[in-house]
Amino acid sequence: QVQLVESGGGLVQAGDSLRLSCAASGRTFSTYTMGWFRQAPGKEREFVALLRWSSGMTSYADSVKDRFTISRDNAKSTVYLQMNALKPEDTAVYYCAAARGSGTYTYQYNYWGPGTQVTVSS
Repeated sequence: QVQLVESGGGLVQAGDSLRLSCAASGRTFSTYTMGWFRQAPGKEREFVALLRWSSGMTSYADSVKDRFTISRDNAKSTVYLQMNALKPEDTAVYYCAAARGSGTYTYQYNYWGPGTQVTVSS
């Protein structure tokens, strides 16, 4: 049974940093794309970042480029999202997802975690 479990969310002030973790289990993800998405209240779930597990190739939404970094630890089957210079508009529930293919749309992802709340106060 595939499981993705996010952790590391919390309440921070603008300008602070947080690191989210996504522990993946239940299968080998070496051929998968791992993605981070977020959903703010009243808004659609949106793409944040992705990482191709096999190659390490990454891609970011323009809104987080140069502030967020996605990475992986193969030994721990864990994907991270390092978030720096956080802004109030980054406030959302952050979701980890896994796709057999690749892409920036939610429908392209096969597995999802339950999400972790990130709140950035001004």
